[in-house]
Amino acid sequence: MTTTSALPVPRLDVAVQGSGPALLLAHGAGGGIEGNFGLVLDDLARDHTLVGPHYPGSGGTPVDHSPLELDELADQLVASAVAAGQESFAVLGESLGGAVAVRVATRHPERVEALVLTAGFPVADPVLALAARLVKSLAADGRWAELARFATVSCMSPTELAGIGAAALDARVAGTLAALPPGTVDHFDLVSRVDVRADLPLVSVPTLVAAPTGDRLVLPDSSRRLADAIAGAELLELPGAGHLVDGSDRAVWLRHVRAFLRTVPPRTA
Repeated sequence: MTTTSALPVPRLDVAVQGSGPALLLAHGAGGGIEGNFGLVLDDLARDHTLVGPHYPGSGGTPVDHSPLELDELADQLVASAVAAGQESFAVLGESLGGAVAVRVATRHPERVEALVLTAGFPVADPVLALAARLVKSLAADGRWAELARFATVSCMSPTELAGIGAAALDARVAGTLAALPPGTVDHFDLVSRVDVRADLPLVSVPTLVAAPTGDRLVLPDSSRRLADAIAGAELLELPGAGHLVDGSDRAVWLRHVRAFLRTVPPRTA
């Protein structure tokens, strides 16, 4: 699946931060660089150059007028990294970004040094497929508040849901509603069509797969399938963590990701 064609002209809004070995960030559906990686950006930027492209309809990237395609999105992320002066990089993908990262690795293997896939999936399982369908249906009916409530509770772990009060939950829903990017429906449409199962045996770089076991949006078995199908992949289970992996769970994630990245040899010319 290696592409020999020239990279496209980069057209994504990109956040660049830090210095050192490059990390290309691939965010999730209905998210963005700050929304998915904000808790760890400053820490990782201490010794890495972070390149964070926003998908169409997220950050400062305009909504696309055509359905998103995984190959095009993967090529755009790589073009963004190269335009930022990074010829090779590790890729950190979360949720939908995991599939994007896998496709980056198989289309541009000469550039990818390692993968970190968190709450990822090779193809939408029945729960995620239903969630994507519901997101599109609610948006089509203009029921954005209900969509935000559904997204909020889906991304919380059972423990979080059991411990949150009604007022705090309403506040979190309001925050989700305010943060929903214009491209949310397009992102979830791509979620419903993604299938990287054939890519996984072709991934030949060190890979860390993080599975939040309290994830109610992308079931943990989806992450386990990624790890099982990628040769040599390391599986990290985050007991009880929800889809967004925040708080103390994100601190555990960061510690393991840093340890993993220290084992990855830099790409030589």
